[in-house]
Amino acid sequence: MPDIIKLLPDNIANQIAAGEVIQRPASAVKELLENAIDAGATEINLIVADAGKSLIQVIDNGKGMSETDARMCFERHATSKIKNIDDLFHIKTMGFRGEALASIAAVAQVELKTKKEEETTGTYIEIENSVVIKQEPVAMQKGTSIAMKNLFFNVPARRNFLKSNASELRHIVDEFIRVSMAFPDLFFSLTSNGQQLFHLDKGTLKQRIIQLLGNTYSSKLVSVQENTDYMNIYGFVGKPETAKKTRGDQYFFVNNRFIKSPYLHHAMMGAFDEMIGKDSFPMYVLFIDLDPSQIDINVHPTKQEIKFEDEKIVYAFIQSAVKHALAQFSITPTLDFELDASIQQLDAINKPFTEEKKAATTSSSLYQTFTQKNQAHLIERKSELKHWKEFYEPETKPGSESQKPEIDPYKSEEEKPFQSLITQIQKPEAEHFLQLHNTYIVLQNDKGFMVIHQQNAHERVLYEKFITAIAGKHIAVQQSLFPATIDLVPQDAVLLNELLPDLKFLGYQIEPFGNNSFVVQGTPADIEQGNEKVIIERVLEQYKHFSSDLKFNQREKLLRSLAWQQSVKAGTALTEKEMKVLIEDLFACNAPNITPNGKPTYTEFKKNEMDKMFGR
Repeated sequence: MPDIIKLLPDNIANQIAAGEVIQRPASAVKELLENAIDAGATEINLIVADAGKSLIQVIDNGKGMSETDARMCFERHATSKIKNIDDLFHIKTMGFRGEALASIAAVAQVELKTKKEEETTGTYIEIENSVVIKQEPVAMQKGTSIAMKNLFFNVPARRNFLKSNASELRHIVDEFIRVSMAFPDLFFSLTSNGQQLFHLDKGTLKQRIIQLLGNTYSSKLVSVQENTDYMNIYGFVGKPETAKKTRGDQYFFVNNRFIKSPYLHHAMMGAFDEMIGKDSFPMYVLFIDLDPSQIDINVHPTKQEIKFEDEKIVYAFIQSAVKHALAQFSITPTLDFELDASIQQLDAINKPFTEEKKAATTSSSLYQTFTQKNQAHLIERKSELKHWKEFYEPETKPGSESQKPEIDPYKSEEEKPFQSLITQIQKPEAEHFLQLHNTYIVLQNDKGFMVIHQQNAHERVLYEKFITAIAGKHIAVQQSLFPATIDLVPQDAVLLNELLPDLKFLGYQIEPFGNNSFVVQGTPADIEQGNEKVIIERVLEQYKHFSSDLKFNQREKLLRSLAWQQSVKAGTALTEKEMKVLIEDLFACNAPNITPNGKPTYTEFKKNEMDKMFGR
């Protein structure tokens, strides 16, 4: 067969974006996996060591390359997938720029072994710093094995910018998931430092999703399938109860290529409107198939952002398809159009509204009060409505306190305890406090009164407590009588391994148990035992919420995540003793007025300002 890889002409190469920059090991993993898929492989094995810093190797059983192609593939802009500039707008392959291997060879030591099925021997090439060191025949099976070693060995400054091994491995796992999820009919495996993290057998898309995202979705996936002449949409969305407070399990694929699109994500949020909280994110894995000429994927170096020719149509199709799927599975709320028989018997329904009734209604004081002033909330004192509260107040006996002249007869019963409490409290250190809506704590100070948000206040208290613990004063650990076992998906297991040293400072004694499992041997002494699994899972979710904010380091993210997770939530009833301890701890903090995230912990109401409000 003739050689198929040719060097692009300069005029075409100049119209393609600048070379693929290998920013981190995960960038190389993405390109090598995509090349293996384009080679027609059915089995792809990814092997990494030291989070890709010392080794990234991809072994596939694809069609392989000839000796000439093996040399040519490392040239800049050399590709078998583009012949002219129009091909850029009809891309059907994963990799297409002809820059990945050239970029990899420029910053790593590369060993390539490849063999075509019809050839007797394969080709072995060793490249270092873009220079071919060795080339010789090699005996091997059909396919390609490419290994890149010592990433950035010749660019020490860039190597110093790499994160910790655990952090870089998480990025590799993310790229592996995105590629392997798009091709459930292929076998994938990921091995890190000799330990296999993923072993993904060929199967259906649903099986692949469960393999990658966890068994919790096994019975909570809703199928989405809509075919039109313009585009096809298929995949799965999670039921509303699977929605999480943080992003992570949201995947869009266009022609099997993972993309990021806030615009399409907004369409998904609209489809789940009123079924999940405004601060929650639904799980979805959706594939969009449409004519490659309708999209432009050459707008971003990582090809994760694309342009649609008519994105409004795609938006509408996605939202409609997901709503239809949820409705088919009886997920969406239903409306009951049957009329209540008792309502039909009311006079307002079965009797005519005569002119006499209309005149009587319009002449009433209530009607005039609402219409003449053009505001429904205004009730004039001179109308007969001024005594409306008397209808609801209980009848009192003569001589009772409620008939004393100094008490306002129109003050509601709920206001009286509050008023008496305010007169008792003289300063924040008072013995009595008032909790409103199981969320706010009210207390009087010298200039008026303040309202404290209990969760925000507790977050500040816990955060400064954790700061002290990290500085050296460890939090006491309570050993678990029955240690809890936690099973995590591989990417979360990698993250937890990274956080174990800091968690130990904070009172969590957690040990790896093999195969993405962990055993919680102890928890902080002041935390109730029994929900260790929930706490750890929520901390990981909250931690990932901060991962996109570069101004936070790893430890800071963990402290803020734990403070949010362990803080007493709004809606929790507190005793007076608990409120007192919380307030004392709050005002003992270095910054008692704000949470770690900048939200206010309390607000003050000054007496002179309140006097002005009431004209005093």
